[in-house]
Amino acid sequence: MDGGNRYKASIPAEMSDLLFGIDVGGSGIKGAIVDAALGDLTTDRYRIKTPQPATPEAVAATIARIVEHFEWEGPVGAALPSVVRRGIVATAANIDKGWIGTDADQLLEEATGNPVRVLNDADAAGIAEMIYGAGADEPGVVVLLTFGTGIGSAIFHDGILVPNSELGHLEFRGMVAEHYAAARLVERDDMELDPWAIRVGEYLNHLERILTPDLFIFGGGISKRFDDFSGHLQVDTPVKVAQLRNNAGIVGAALASRGLTPAERTDSEEQP
Repeated sequence: MDGGNRYKASIPAEMSDLLFGIDVGGSGIKGAIVDAALGDLTTDRYRIKTPQPATPEAVAATIARIVEHFEWEGPVGAALPSVVRRGIVATAANIDKGWIGTDADQLLEEATGNPVRVLNDADAAGIAEMIYGAGADEPGVVVLLTFGTGIGSAIFHDGILVPNSELGHLEFRGMVAEHYAAARLVERDDMELDPWAIRVGEYLNHLERILTPDLFIFGGGISKRFDDFSGHLQVDTPVKVAQLRNNAGIVGAALASRGLTPAERTDSEEQP
């Protein structure tokens, strides 16, 4: 079956148009109700500052507050800045180390009273962009990168996700790549935009040599300034700006709440 597990911009007919997603970031946790047919938020995002320390219990309580704010009952998708394997958190780069080994699905289900599915935050953003945004109908190897507190990544081959890639944690220039080129260097540490963009271009060149991608998708909050620094990204691979911007993690998490992941979407689920 040609492209049997590829993402397509369609939603199974039996699925409710309304889904719910949560995006856990290093500085804020935000959620919203999502229109699955369009990939749009049907409500304003509700954001609460990420508790410090961001322990499993503290984050779970915050997520429960967001779910309660919307009076949501039903499946919930939650994007975490972590490697997540079958609901179990394996890394914790930008949240408390106590998350490692936590059954996040179970923890959040107990906190919210709803079924919960947890996935990596950049994978969630990539899912959204591949269905509704800059990656829709893009063949070959597509690499989405989110520049923020760290650097998140999602890799797709012919629309199929390779989960938990964590390209921001590669060693580069003698350090962890996200310490060299994360957007926080501009947004918090007062680095000028142009020298930061030169660093990003160097990092993209490094990824080109490793992955030979067909497309980079540039995401994260700083992408709204893309036109101001894109001239410094001297790479052979085309670069597109993420279209869903800061909503991508919420939208992708919402889709994952109903099992819309590359391994589970099939042509039999798609509309003509």
